[in-house]
Amino acid sequence: MKNIFLMTVSLILSIAMLGVLVSCASSESAEDITVPKVGIANVPAAPTPIASPDKIKLALDWFPNSNHLGLYIAEEKGYFAAENLEVEIYTPSDPSTVLATVASRSDDFGMNYQPDVLIARGEGVPVVSILGMVQHPLNSLMTLETSGLDSPADLEGKKVGYPGIPWNEHALASMLKADGLKGLEDVELVNVGWELGSSVMSERVSAVIGAYFTHESISLENEGYPVNVLRMEEWGVPDYYELVMVTSEEYLSENPGIVERFVRAVSKGYAEAIRDPQAGVDILVKYAPEIDEKIDRPGADLLQQLWQDNEGKFGRQNRDKWVGFAEWMQENGLLSENVDAKKAFTDEYSLK
Repeated sequence: MKNIFLMTVSLILSIAMLGVLVSCASSESAEDITVPKVGIANVPAAPTPIASPDKIKLALDWFPNSNHLGLYIAEEKGYFAAENLEVEIYTPSDPSTVLATVASRSDDFGMNYQPDVLIARGEGVPVVSILGMVQHPLNSLMTLETSGLDSPADLEGKKVGYPGIPWNEHALASMLKADGLKGLEDVELVNVGWELGSSVMSERVSAVIGAYFTHESISLENEGYPVNVLRMEEWGVPDYYELVMVTSEEYLSENPGIVERFVRAVSKGYAEAIRDPQAGVDILVKYAPEIDEKIDRPGADLLQQLWQDNEGKFGRQNRDKWVGFAEWMQENGLLSENVDAKKAFTDEYSLK
């Protein structure tokens, strides 16, 4: 009887234990089951529409040449496109109108010269420089190597050709005075127009001023007439930016984002031009096959250092260079006294 009782109790306990195990297993299985969640999160999102690129007109200062390598690199490598910009790079039929067309918004950006930007602002043309494209003057005084005329003072009593641009006269005067002469009264100025190279080559004049040492000096050497290059900033003329990138005050105020993207793309292009100028010329030839590679290839090598400031940075501008050159222009009667050179440029975008 006792055994029957024990067997009964044991059976009851076994059944109870089995129930517990089944319950636990069911609970674990329920936790392992993943119930699909249905909701808005699982519905594919509509693709974000791509904004149409901002269209930009960029007017060059002259026909395409080695000065413009970074622009064509930016176009070829897609740096403009990466900034959602569609840039038309072109040379106006009259490049002397660039500042006027930029100010009037016919062009969005333009390449021009620091002296001209200051003069334009003195005449009420609201343009502002956003990049220092070439950090030092290219304009220079040149003599034939065979002439023995190695310094400004050697030109005393000689004929000096120039393109008829007044500020070149004052630059020459400063160079002569820096080397101990009285000034223009010690030389004979000859207006040769743009026949600068041929005038010195034919010895119509003993020297020329107004010629780029990244172009005319190379052209003359290619013709068998190597020259001495006397750089302005080394002989009494304050250092300045030969080429700058400008926009209008209005465009800058209304489109700071576009300006920032444009500067970023241009800076990338010139960074590549600095790393490999000859690869840049290869690209330039694709866009402007008419260039003279015998001039632009060595010209690009000369410009490699001129695209950078003393810290190796492209595009930078500084107050002292703008103010110092403006003061020199004012002292020489080339610029009205009311021009504030500090407002003629901004370094905000090149520093980003």
